[in-house]
Amino acid sequence: MSTTANAAAAGSEPLLLEVDDLVQRYTMPRENLFRPAPQVLALNGVSLRLRAGNSLGVVGESGSGKSTLARAVMALETPTSGSVKLLGRDLHRLPAEELRRARRDFQMVFQDPFGSLDPRQTVVRIVAEPLTAIGRVGGAEQRARVAAVLKQVGLRDADMDKYPHEFSGGQRQRIAIARALITHPRLIVADEPVSALDVSVQAQVLNLLEDLQDEFGLSYVLISHDLAVVEYLCDEIAVMYLGRIVEQGRPEDLLNRSAHPYTRALLEAVPQARPGRVRQRRGAQVIASQAKGSTGCDYAGRCPFADAGCRAVAPVARRVGPEHYSACHHAETVMTLPPLTVEV
Repeated sequence: MSTTANAAAAGSEPLLLEVDDLVQRYTMPRENLFRPAPQVLALNGVSLRLRAGNSLGVVGESGSGKSTLARAVMALETPTSGSVKLLGRDLHRLPAEELRRARRDFQMVFQDPFGSLDPRQTVVRIVAEPLTAIGRVGGAEQRARVAAVLKQVGLRDADMDKYPHEFSGGQRQRIAIARALITHPRLIVADEPVSALDVSVQAQVLNLLEDLQDEFGLSYVLISHDLAVVEYLCDEIAVMYLGRIVEQGRPEDLLNRSAHPYTRALLEAVPQARPGRVRQRRGAQVIASQAKGSTGCDYAGRCPFADAGCRAVAPVARRVGPEHYSACHHAETVMTLPPLTVEV
């Protein structure tokens, strides 16, 4: 029996992506000639695991470190410390030529379908760009492969020689997905792939991503601020706050039995179309300010459960249920609160 079959027989797929203790610091412009340049800690010890064929959603507000994590996973930025391994290869330690060849296994779909496609290039050149980057492929073969992948995302052969401005937003994102699929990757990192689209088009693109995963066994890292989106598509969710993962687990656990007050605050921020219902705004009342310079929990200044212990000792992630982890001293108390619902 193969290794994959053994893993499946054991109830789990083999590891595809391993992120270990990732740290990313940025040096900001010097404000004073006589003082050190300030630094921003965008990632602060992030660790993740993703198994083949599964999807991981990463959620959090702007500035939480989601996009920085995506760039590190894609080897677009070198982290200050830590490692990113795909299929056992440390991407940030590979020689440039090996990394170029390895990129056939991982591709990215960007947030803005209007800005991520070169308006001066035809669709065939845009979609074939990764093939050109990783090695020589003849023109006839390129067109054949582009035609095949366009069909997979619901577009036509006749679209190959058109330009991006001739398509709607949803169609442009399909072109971007086709570009990511052209190398037959194992992993696709999607950074807010539907946030720039109308709601009706969002559903079409999400359904397409789900269908492609079923057909090709793709794995996704889906970066989003929208909990409904990651609930629909992902097997697991990681919640980020100020460069750390504060809660991680299956969607049903995080959304029905949140174990961190920040996750509840995100859920409270989701608009609900229920005119007759008066909602409790516990979360919304505590997220107006942000603690700075705290030696304990980074969320203490915004948390309704914070006490002296929270401000003195930073919590570490611990198991609060099967496949459910939380970095909160009061996780059990938070889990006893009434569940909040997210409408898709």
